[in-house]
Amino acid sequence: MTLAMEMDRNAWIDWYRTNRRRSRELFEIARPEAYYDRPIPVRNPICFYEGHLPAFSVNTLVKRGLKEAGVDSGYELLFERGIDPEDESAVGNGGARWPSRQQILDYADRADRLVLEALERKDILRPDDPVLAGGLAAYTILEHEPMHQETLRYMWHRLPYEKKVRPRNAPRAVTGDGVPHPSTVRIPAGVATLGTTLERVPFGWDNEFPEHRVDVPSFEIDVHDVTNRDFLEFVEAEGYVRRDLWDEEGWEWRARAGVEHPLFWERESGRWFWRGMFERIPLPAAWPVYVSHAEASAYAAWKGKRLPTEAEFHRAAYGTPEGTERSYPWGEDPPDTTRGNFDFASWDPVSVGSFPAGASAWGVQDLVGNGWEWTSTVFEGFPGFRPMLSYPNYSADFFDGNHYVIKGASPATAKELLRRSFRNWFRGNYPYVYATFRTVK
Repeated sequence: MTLAMEMDRNAWIDWYRTNRRRSRELFEIARPEAYYDRPIPVRNPICFYEGHLPAFSVNTLVKRGLKEAGVDSGYELLFERGIDPEDESAVGNGGARWPSRQQILDYADRADRLVLEALERKDILRPDDPVLAGGLAAYTILEHEPMHQETLRYMWHRLPYEKKVRPRNAPRAVTGDGVPHPSTVRIPAGVATLGTTLERVPFGWDNEFPEHRVDVPSFEIDVHDVTNRDFLEFVEAEGYVRRDLWDEEGWEWRARAGVEHPLFWERESGRWFWRGMFERIPLPAAWPVYVSHAEASAYAAWKGKRLPTEAEFHRAAYGTPEGTERSYPWGEDPPDTTRGNFDFASWDPVSVGSFPAGASAWGVQDLVGNGWEWTSTVFEGFPGFRPMLSYPNYSADFFDGNHYVIKGASPATAKELLRRSFRNWFRGNYPYVYATFRTVK
């Protein structure tokens, strides 16, 4: 065994243990009476995810990778995959009785021991096995868990306050003072490099490959994300009842669900409030608004603009006047707390423009952190796309024309996922994600 391999193993073991610790802390926030609740109606109940995380690691690394037996085949089938239905009516109850929490925790303990044994001692870097070569299966499970930790936060956000326990170290929300004056910057025509190669990164999800270059015409883009104050103007202008601003799918969803304002907003006695993770506060005017793709598109149309394409986002975030491209909007330095609101730094957003050290070469702010950013690009594979062997249905199941690419990061995005090529996606009518937007013309 080489020294490099041994170092990788030690790093992976530490990463896995960190993931599992963070997950345990998250599940302790939900009170016992909420364990079988569905805070988001189109997702599985909370109990599913406490079983899914260890089961996925066993299924991927131990069973698919090492071709060895797992811990409990019944649990590894029950907790194998989540759901992504179009609406609540498509959620099947199934009548299945979920295991008790203690049974799920017992399974998780055994699964963790098996996975750690594989990371410590098994032949998980075999170059002759496409699932294990380059540590593919190991990286897959290590990035999978923090992605779910973010989506769990979306669920926790919808739990009633009385069903949550606020962690002792959870900071209070910082609402900020003034709201930056809306401004734009012109990005000249140039090239955006989308995707990546294994020469650039040790691991990427299948939708990140292959690398290719896109010519991007000149465009004008907002310096800051659309704020709650900006979006309030749209609400007060009755943008939610202007049929001409919405596409057919968005209007049907808005009308069917009775949507009249962003999901994160609540109104009481004529005043608007923000539904924070642990407390409700007066609507912070300078925070980025969190909305669905449908709402973002309607706002952009109201402004006589549109959402950026994925390539335009890349050009604004990573391009430079010199024609080079950066690894991060600010340059090559690794992410830290001065660059943005990410890596579980806070439970809620902060005011736009709070991290000037994270600006792009063009002066565009908050491109990574404080909220994912909707693009107009429908999620699909790049030309030459091939499903990854460690998780073949990761992306391909969502190439249905109903999901849109989001870029950047939110406060709950792990720093390991901040690479330039990382792509996230959600349905256009999904309002639960920490996703904001900016407009272009």
